[in-house]
Amino acid sequence: MWAYCLWQAAHFIVYTGAMLASTINQWSVITIVLSGIALIIGVYFIGRGNRTQHMRFMLLASALATLFLVLYLTRLGLGYEKKYAGPAEWKPAYYALLVSHIILAAANLPLALGALFWARKGLQAAGSLDRVDQVPAARAAFDTHKRWTRWTVPVWLYVAITGWVIYVVLEQYGQVMTR
Repeated sequence: MWAYCLWQAAHFIVYTGAMLASTINQWSVITIVLSGIALIIGVYFIGRGNRTQHMRFMLLASALATLFLVLYLTRLGLGYEKKYAGPAEWKPAYYALLVSHIILAAANLPLALGALFWARKGLQAAGSLDRVDQVPAARAAFDTHKRWTRWTVPVWLYVAITGWVIYVVLEQYGQVMTR
């Protein structure tokens, strides 16, 4: 009887953990999609010269990307992973996409932090976004911020888009791997 109760409890924990991990997986995808959308909107606003809205959307994109990372790592910590089990002829393309995604995702974190650092430094020097062009130290910091974002934005978008593609492929052709 004791063994049966322990078995039932273990089965419930594993089942609940798998459901939780699956839900976390879905929310992580939602957050990274929203992060990508916020990033695009932020780029749109800076192109229009609206620094305030740009800053708001870029901070939103950063917060959502951070939430994604927490959810993603939590899901992995729960032991929920999917392995590609689709058509063999697609496997090289899938793994090429996955490897490029992983490498650029790792590079994206320091790029994003660098861009945020220089934007914050510029804002601190200026005191407000309205004074950026009047304070030489602020202008210099924002020029450096702009140079960082020339790399950060394309990498961030590539990582977000390839992440979505990988998610869709694994939803269709993935095999759940639990520890």
